[in-house]
Amino acid sequence: MGPRLLYVLILGTVIAASLLLRAWDPGPVARLRALVFDAYQRVDPPKFNPDLPVRIVDIDEESLKQMGQWPWPRTLLAALVDRLAENGAATIGIDMVFPEPDRLSPANALQYWPKSEALAGLREEVEKLPSNDTVFAEAMSKAPVVLGFIAAPQGTSIPQTKAAFSYAGDDPKLFAPYYPGATASLEILQNNAQGAGALNWIPEYDQIVRRMPMIVRIGDTLFPSLAADVLRLGQGASTYIVKSSGASGELAFGEHTGIVSMRIGDFEVPTEANGQMWIRFSPQSKDRYLPAWKVLKGEVGRDAIEGRIMLIGTSAPGLLGLRATPLEASVPGVELHAQVVEQIIQGAFLKRPDFATAAELLYILLLGSLIAFLIYRAGALGSAVVVAGAIAAVIGVSWYAFSSHGWLVDPVYPAIALTAIYLAGTVFMFLRTERERNRVRNAFSHYMAPALVERLADDPSRLRLGGETRDMTLLFSDVRGFTGISEGLDAEELTRFLNSLFTPLSNIILEEQGTIDKFIGDAVMAFWNAPLDDHAHPIHACNAALRIMREMETLNDNWKQEAEAKGRPFKPVKIGIGLNTGVCCVGNLGSETRFDYSVIGDNVNIASRLEGQCKTYDVGIVVGETTTIRAPDFAFLELDLLKVKGKEEATRAFALLGDKAFKGSKKFIVLNDLHREFLARYRAQDWESAERLSRECEKLNTAHLDRVYALYRERIAQFRKNPPPPDWDGASEALSK
Repeated sequence: MGPRLLYVLILGTVIAASLLLRAWDPGPVARLRALVFDAYQRVDPPKFNPDLPVRIVDIDEESLKQMGQWPWPRTLLAALVDRLAENGAATIGIDMVFPEPDRLSPANALQYWPKSEALAGLREEVEKLPSNDTVFAEAMSKAPVVLGFIAAPQGTSIPQTKAAFSYAGDDPKLFAPYYPGATASLEILQNNAQGAGALNWIPEYDQIVRRMPMIVRIGDTLFPSLAADVLRLGQGASTYIVKSSGASGELAFGEHTGIVSMRIGDFEVPTEANGQMWIRFSPQSKDRYLPAWKVLKGEVGRDAIEGRIMLIGTSAPGLLGLRATPLEASVPGVELHAQVVEQIIQGAFLKRPDFATAAELLYILLLGSLIAFLIYRAGALGSAVVVAGAIAAVIGVSWYAFSSHGWLVDPVYPAIALTAIYLAGTVFMFLRTERERNRVRNAFSHYMAPALVERLADDPSRLRLGGETRDMTLLFSDVRGFTGISEGLDAEELTRFLNSLFTPLSNIILEEQGTIDKFIGDAVMAFWNAPLDDHAHPIHACNAALRIMREMETLNDNWKQEAEAKGRPFKPVKIGIGLNTGVCCVGNLGSETRFDYSVIGDNVNIASRLEGQCKTYDVGIVVGETTTIRAPDFAFLELDLLKVKGKEEATRAFALLGDKAFKGSKKFIVLNDLHREFLARYRAQDWESAERLSRECEKLNTAHLDRVYALYRERIAQFRKNPPPPDWDGASEALSK
């Protein structure tokens, strides 16, 4: 294949991939687009218009101070509704749900009264008083109230629909956000409210509210949002009209593309396919709020209420009604509904036009093809000017569409796609001239193991940056207390010590068909099943670990003799080994100019963390669960259900105590059975039995696990003082690497 054809193939693939990725529109792409639209809103937010007939009756901190702590008795909420109705409110929307009876009702308070004959008469009179819920319901029956509810995956009650829906085109039930149930207010309250609206918003990845559903589906019934229903009731309308794909004037080409708009009385609201409305937020303004305590005390004049849509909600932080918007990190949830109503009344909508995606794709195709042609003909520098101009143009058009028409046109993805096309073209042109020289230079600049060299000789294409996924066993070994050892040796003696340590250890690893990855100070990292296949790699790794521990006994004897000959004190050298088996990425890792044959992956990190736990449990070899399953002939003893550093999920850690012969020994069998019973009692939170069994295991002294059982007894002592939660599974968290 010639260079020109290869160039066309590569650049064509990049352009096609860019188009397909945009058509697929995965989460990261959509998030970038949302962030840009957020930035647009922050740059040019609309100002609050005080002439709009929407106000929030705010149960703020001062209202709680003036009228009493929350929850208020519903007689007080009834008084608030009465006050608003008396002053001519067009609609009253309540951004709250009352699913349970008011515990402050007079009859409910009787249970706290002492039983005495002196109070018997008074008790009878109190029982005759109406409940607070009845008073609240009567107040709502006399006022144009829309009561909120929350659509939920597992609702406890179903709201009562107050308005009808008709539709043109496809049934909106196919597209509206679906919920199996809802949490609604008491039936007596619902019966006396003239409207019912959903309080839901659909969370996005960053919990910022950008859109609000105007319609939701609960079971097989459609319900409006709170904002929609207060607007309907304020106009005296009885029916919503939903236009979907397939309606007159809507081109869908036979596809069920979703909801287009929703008519509420005299207002038509453009929506997303699932019935959500984009919100163009204005900054918070105190003029939008009326403190509830001032309304209750008559300090708010009729002119501030008459003919307006009044939304009752709270800004008190302790009542958990705060939300984030593109403009504000924290606003009262009721303000979201207020701004939706304001935007509908003003008719100043944000919307993503139907043609936006097609226009973005066409732009990428045309400009991407032009850039690819210019790179091949004029080089990278000349085409860079075109790329910069194309990116500037798409940003300018996007901003103009937003500021002038409220259209949301994405500038980010086209800019990224054009940049990617440019980079792909320039990289290809650079590599075409440098390919052969780099191949020769790289081939002689890296040292490789003989087995890998042979494979590369058979297939030179392997000599490149990258790797392959393989099932492997990893070994990490580290000298414990190396700092103390090194402090007593000069540089020459330290070098001799490390050489005398690493030489036999390396030989053992190689004899067991392992590959030494690297030496890191006093540590060794090795792996099995790469570059050559080794189907028994967990077994070979376990053999190597046990042989290393036996070799350490010989080395310590030799070092002791040398120390005694020189009249020096000697302390045995201990090492810790961590083993883990799992899928890893192995290959030539590094930079384009310098790389090493190595292994990376989550299972590598786990092996390293397991080695670090040798110090915690004072055992020589700590092994991951997968290794024990794949090497069943060895004597393993479960140490712990452990959350190693950097991992949320717990993993079972085991001590490798011996080979097949030791596993079959009577003393190990007895210890293993007793140890399993000990762990079962511990995880069942049977502290007495667990402590007793730990001491019985310790008395066996089969595997020198004194520190393990002492550690568990320390935990048991803590749990007796501070019991674990009911769902505790026995896992512990590693506090060190």
